[in-house]
Amino acid sequence: MRLMKNQIAGLMLGLLALPAAAAVQTKSVEYDVGGTTHVGYLAYDDSDDTARPGVLVIPEWWGLNDYAKQRARELAAAGYVAFAADMYGDGKTTESPQEAKSWSTAAKANLRGLGQAALSQLADAPRVDDAHLGAIGFCFGGTSALELAYSGAPVDAVVSLHGHLPPPATSDDVNASILVLHGAADPMVKMEDVTTLAKALDARDDLDWHLTMYGDAEHAFTNPAADDYGIDGVSYNEAAAQRAWAHTQTFLADKLAGGEAGADD
Repeated sequence: MRLMKNQIAGLMLGLLALPAAAAVQTKSVEYDVGGTTHVGYLAYDDSDDTARPGVLVIPEWWGLNDYAKQRARELAAAGYVAFAADMYGDGKTTESPQEAKSWSTAAKANLRGLGQAALSQLADAPRVDDAHLGAIGFCFGGTSALELAYSGAPVDAVVSLHGHLPPPATSDDVNASILVLHGAADPMVKMEDVTTLAKALDARDDLDWHLTMYGDAEHAFTNPAADDYGIDGVSYNEAAAQRAWAHTQTFLADKLAGGEAGADD
């Protein structure tokens, strides 16, 4: 009996000696864009100090809300350092379509500058391997991510999820691999816009780009709260959302980490 007690005691001591389970840590990060204070959201796994690829997350036109922060935490759990951008300043958010339209319209005047400022914050963050950066965006954020790629910013991979699809004026400066995930039933993006983008990207033989469309998926199809906004043509599609997020993870792992980060998802 004494031997058994000693074995149990040894086992307990061994368990106590194991390192604590890694946890995703988050914090707000203030940064300046043209004299305006922006408040981004940094998420990372604190299991060690090894440099990891960084992924910029650009929110929908509602601003830096819980959905964008959730995606940043999921990316951190997958092995990246993620930074969710504040595209409007002061970390402000809204649930009013009219206000969101007004804010996003104003932001479009400096869309590339806003994206580049947030990307710089990500590149300078602790634990980030600034030689391996990516960006993803949702709706307005998807458009912003594409514009970041078009600007020639130092990103290896860019993903647009149900974003509007402006073509690049020229693909000469595009260095990133591009993944476009689009809802085939999205009434806010015309099919001719999809075709125009595809032709523009395909004009350069060495540009790595991919386009996937999901049947019966409308605008904002990855956001579980999409139906709550009461906007025609905006709805959540669970199957498409799961497939699109899996595709995003696989693409980022391939382009940023050689199949390492995110490979278990």
